Amino acid sequence: MDLFDFANNKNNKELKPLAERMRPETLEEFIGQEHILSKGKMLYRAIVTDNISSAIFYGPPGVGKTTLARIIANTTKANFYELSAVNSGTSDVKKIIKEADDNQKFYSKKTILFIDEIHRFNKAQQDSVLNAVEKGIIILIGATTENPYFEINNALLSRSMIFEFKNLSENNVKEALNNAIKSPKGFGYLNIEVDPEVFDYFAVHSNGDIRKALNALDIAVRTSSRKEDKIFITADDAKECIQRKMTLYDKQGTSHYDTISAFIKSLRGSSPDAAVYYLGKMLDAGEDPMFIARRITIQASEDVGNADPMALVVATNAMNAVHMIGMPECRYALSQAAIYVASAPKSNACCVAIDSALTDVRKRRDSGIPLYLRDAHYKGSEKLRHGIGYLYPHSYGGFVNQQYLPDSHKDTVYYNPTSNGFEAKIKDRLIRLWGKKK
Repeated sequence: MDLFDFANNKNNKELKPLAERMRPETLEEFIGQEHILSKGKMLYRAIVTDNISSAIFYGPPGVGKTTLARIIANTTKANFYELSAVNSGTSDVKKIIKEADDNQKFYSKKTILFIDEIHRFNKAQQDSVLNAVEKGIIILIGATTENPYFEINNALLSRSMIFEFKNLSENNVKEALNNAIKSPKGFGYLNIEVDPEVFDYFAVHSNGDIRKALNALDIAVRTSSRKEDKIFITADDAKECIQRKMTLYDKQGTSHYDTISAFIKSLRGSSPDAAVYYLGKMLDAGEDPMFIARRITIQASEDVGNADPMALVVATNAMNAVHMIGMPECRYALSQAAIYVASAPKSNACCVAIDSALTDVRKRRDSGIPLYLRDAHYKGSEKLRHGIGYLYPHSYGGFVNQQYLPDSHKDTVYYNPTSNGFEAKIKDRLIRLWGKKK
């Protein structure tokens, strides 16, 4: 059968999308996730011995979560039910639980319930399975692209094993593509010639998502040039099938928090290259540039501080530029600020100082502001002895040694300047004025 016979055969089961046709049906066919599915690993043993317990499969799309659940369905002796949280509700769950309870009572039969995209269930819907899981009426397998510690009820988490699925490697993706070309389930019945760069391009631009790579190959096979009975797929064909690299990012989800965390830690860790990479990733995914500008400004004080006071100036000016200019041009100001803050010497002394002071304000008794520091700009202040005895520093050349903290906090040190960058000069001056701090 050639490509046109294939296209004209309306009843052919192979009109299903390639990714669905090539979905592995056994553990031996499964690609990737060796860290949890290598022979000898607990999850592998649990599946082959039919002893799976409640579990949450967590990871990005297209890496095998649903596929593994269906492999479990193929290998288990238990009744297996599958729901999608997108189009199912509490009534569907309760119906399955009732059937599972009957099967357990009358036939001693286990039931596995797989809920795809379980993070889309609200708290009440998640609670609807809790009692059945707790009593062992069902074994729950949930799949989610979101961090389960944010999206899944703690009670369910405490009764489930968490398995994190990782992005697939480029070699994993190319293995799946090669299988699709050769397998009878894929395009093994067609005579296809593929340029060597095609699979490399698909592997990079699918970003570890096998489904996306197989969909691209599917389009390429159906639309590429044909000579006699041979299909030729070129690098140009590949670029048309995946025109833009997939960016794994959800502005409201786990990838948002993970990416901004990596960005912040790159700024703090003095890695301008990593900082500008994560900046680019966020901008490419459509993140609000003002959100990014605020984070850079925070880090300018929290992690740079007085080691380079100009960091805050650069960051706040960048934030103003973002406000006035907007995307796409404001990316230059964000890049400048991120690189400056990442490259600057670091000190969190100001951050530690205010947090320590706030702790004392909230927990330690305050004996009161010394009388000579209190406001004396009103009639009658002298009778209260407010302001009397205050030494005006400019009368002494700009500095005079006197106590400013309350007696209860006398000699307490909150600000301990580092020897980094400009803060070293601040440290030297304070030692010169006040003597060595504790």
